[in-house]
Amino acid sequence: MKLAIIGATGMVGNVMIKILEERNFPITELVVVASKKSVGKTIVFNGNKYSVIDLQSAVETKPDIAIFSAGGETSLKWAPRFTEVGTTVIDNSSAWRMDASKKLIVPEINAQLLTKNDKIIANPNCSTIQMVLALYPLHKKYRIKRVVVSTYQSITGTGVKAVQQLEDESKGIEGVKAYPHSIHKNALPHCDDFEENDYTKEEMKLVRETQKIFDDTSITVTATAVRIPVVGGHSESVNLEFEKEFDIIEVKQLLNQTDGITVVDDPTNNLYPMPLSAAGKDDVFVGRIRRDYSQAKSLNLWIVSDNLRKGAATNAVQIAEYLIAYHLV
Repeated sequence: MKLAIIGATGMVGNVMIKILEERNFPITELVVVASKKSVGKTIVFNGNKYSVIDLQSAVETKPDIAIFSAGGETSLKWAPRFTEVGTTVIDNSSAWRMDASKKLIVPEINAQLLTKNDKIIANPNCSTIQMVLALYPLHKKYRIKRVVVSTYQSITGTGVKAVQQLEDESKGIEGVKAYPHSIHKNALPHCDDFEENDYTKEEMKLVRETQKIFDDTSITVTATAVRIPVVGGHSESVNLEFEKEFDIIEVKQLLNQTDGITVVDDPTNNLYPMPLSAAGKDDVFVGRIRRDYSQAKSLNLWIVSDNLRKGAATNAVQIAEYLIAYHLV
């Protein structure tokens, strides 16, 4: 199994290398790829050193699987070139997510849709992954009509430049800016660019990607995405309206029984999901599970996950594991 990591020196790429080690991913040959300025740098994997190469050189190695985490433009240009040499691409950017010919995969939900013919597979957005993983068992049981979500998103979703901005501002240093305003001691209701409808791209990803993953455009979703000065993960306040009546105890049981979900819901003992406790973990944590008494058949949830792990790197690695397990590569 020859595996290429495109964007290996970035934040997600670094986490991906770590996850591959943790999960004992069956690699016989690792190809690490980054931009030209990073070519020649060394990455350590399982105690061995690997030199970073450029994209064209990586194509020529003809990897079995290439996991992309290098931005949409890179994916649009280079993913097809990899598929031409027989590589299956798992893409972590937004480039292919809403392409009708490409599948948008959260393995616990819809990996069974994958076939050998799927040569470019899209990894959903980080905020979408954690939300749909928690919502899916509830949707199967009660049928979701409407989702109202507000996110509280880590600066790591923006990248290294944002982390540097927060560090600089916390020290009173004037430095590079990833955001149009200070992020230190602040909250920015501005994740990604604004679209013509006055929602940001991040907000519309939650709408469009949820409907595609659930294969149900009848589910209405409205979102507000907020960037906060947190490093450890994304948090989401989610309100659901169901078609069917539900029982709170049964809701908690359903979530507890779902792979990849950990319920942390004991407010009397101050136990609820938080970015600090989710950091470095693969599960999606769900708590503050309570009925919405203002609206019939409605429920409130608080959902937290490490956005660099399950929200990006882990989900992509899980897709690769599925492809191998079912002999699709």
